[in-house]
Amino acid sequence: MGKSLDDRFTLRTNEVIPYIGLGAFQMGEQSHITYAVEQALEVGYRLFDTAAVYNNEKQVGKALLESGVKRKELYISAKVWNGDQGYDKTLFAFEQTLKNLALDYLDLYLIHWPIAGKYRETWHAMERLYQEGVIKSIGVANFKQHHLADLMIVANEKPILNQIETHPLFQQNELRWYLREEHIAHAAWSPLAKGTLMQHPVIMNIAKRHGASVDQVILQWHLNRETIVILKSIAASRIRENANLTYFQLDETDMQKINQLDKRQLVGPDPDDLPYFLESMEREREFLGK
Repeated sequence: MGKSLDDRFTLRTNEVIPYIGLGAFQMGEQSHITYAVEQALEVGYRLFDTAAVYNNEKQVGKALLESGVKRKELYISAKVWNGDQGYDKTLFAFEQTLKNLALDYLDLYLIHWPIAGKYRETWHAMERLYQEGVIKSIGVANFKQHHLADLMIVANEKPILNQIETHPLFQQNELRWYLREEHIAHAAWSPLAKGTLMQHPVIMNIAKRHGASVDQVILQWHLNRETIVILKSIAASRIRENANLTYFQLDETDMQKINQLDKRQLVGPDPDDLPYFLESMEREREFLGK
């Protein structure tokens, strides 16, 4: 049987995190966020992932609060943005995020991108917050192996999780094995490659054989690799479909066929080549208002 919304991944610290979560990236309007969160909670999602730069922490927090779901049933992840990195600025940014989300603790807090000269001090601030108990787990996003190796030279706490672009066209196999060796959980953003695989003949044929959708096949592939997946959708039908994965199972042949699709093809920015991307996101954030 495939994994469901009830299944949990056990982190190195024995904390548990749902395998499937809803991300709030590019959900700017209150109506979209409220509707998506409502639909996700109704289906059974309990992991919700946001970030300061998304400019919607307040909306996400309000939607979760008004849902009536008990806090202990939820797993809330957030990220410190690049312009907020550094020791003191990270402490301030965290307090703002906690206030925006109307929470008294976070389940997971991540460094959003590995900004050279900043992420070490950012990590020390996050370690302090972790020791104070206002964050249950701390991790990173978009870190390559060399970033992680550099961070762990000075870290007192090893990152619990790395959230990175991962999909059949960019499988992150070398980094995935490194994370496994270091007991760092692997979470995938853009797990469906932004829809670029919808017409891929290999995946379409596998989906047809199982009576499943292309998205469901790709998600099953991720979960079979013990990857946590962060999905983004505001459509109720898609939110429900992405959670319905237990009625079929990919076999070894299916997995091998998808494994052969890796082209090291990014749909997002390379963490080692960020200036244009980061500047454009910063301008958008300033326009929308922090």
